[in-house]
Amino acid sequence: MKILITGTAGFIGFHLEEKLLLKGHSVVGVDQINDYYDINLKYDRLVYSGIDVTKEMQGGVTSSKYNDYKFYKCSLEDKKSLNTIFEKENPNAVCNLAAQAGVRYSIENPNAYVDTNLVGFANILEGCRNHNVEHLVYASSSSVYGSNTSMPFSIHDNVNHPLSLYAATKKANELMAHTYSNLYGLPTTGLRFFTVYGPWGRPDMALFKFTKSILAGEPIDVFNYGHHKRDFTYIDDIVTGVYKVINKIAAPNNDWDSDKPDSGSSSSPWRLYNIGNNSPVELMDYIKALENSIGIEAIKNLLPLQDGDVPDTYANVDDLIRDFDYKPSMDINEGINNFVTWYRDFYGV
Repeated sequence: MKILITGTAGFIGFHLEEKLLLKGHSVVGVDQINDYYDINLKYDRLVYSGIDVTKEMQGGVTSSKYNDYKFYKCSLEDKKSLNTIFEKENPNAVCNLAAQAGVRYSIENPNAYVDTNLVGFANILEGCRNHNVEHLVYASSSSVYGSNTSMPFSIHDNVNHPLSLYAATKKANELMAHTYSNLYGLPTTGLRFFTVYGPWGRPDMALFKFTKSILAGEPIDVFNYGHHKRDFTYIDDIVTGVYKVINKIAAPNNDWDSDKPDSGSSSSPWRLYNIGNNSPVELMDYIKALENSIGIEAIKNLLPLQDGDVPDTYANVDDLIRDFDYKPSMDINEGINNFVTWYRDFYGV
């Protein structure tokens, strides 16, 4: 297949692009390369994949490493340029991983989330509808569960109480996708990711920040006094799940009952899945595993829970197992060791 991936300069998009190319697929990458975090890391991901970042990338640059990888610098809000890419490349499937990420940043800069996550996603939906895309797979988030406290979180649960604008935009994406599945028969699958970590990760995420501070002998900010739990999910497990989903086009649930509507499926070709490790870890235990890997004890600055954060996340992945015979399985200690090894090698520390 030829698969268009948005966010290929980002953490998950970079890893997915590599996997798809190694599996023999053609990839069209799109990313605006914004400065939400260090753009040098984003450029380094592109360079690793053979993209010459010194060239003008708006018109597309073909990888020197993979003949079947072409990258375009383009924002999702730029409807005209995005439509040109759809027309030129005519992808079989689309995986939308581009988004303005971050719960706390959505409090500081809400308009960035409206522009990319709502307007940009609408442009993706229109591109898929108008160019006969066979399957749209898109990133949602565990944050949509908001104030839910029934654990583990299930895609069949009601998720109408988000705690941040970021979460609200991800919930909105699921609803927007459903309308296109219903009106135009566009098969769409939304994936609720649970706290992704691993090599080439995002500098705004806890593991990256903790590692950097510990190695520098600086204190780390530990919110909720370290008591909240996260279903930390290793990047390779996430990408394997996404790969399996792309290859199985969303289908209607023939047993869907409008009198008792299921939140995770529909009479339209629309599906939702959690991709999480199904094994939540308390933050203090996560930090302890990191300390063991680095060989240095962290200086901890204990703080209350931040606005917009949820105390715990825990993924129910029964539907993922049922439909794809797949469940994430990376042990947290091994996953953290892999990240620390990459970090020290990449930054020479």
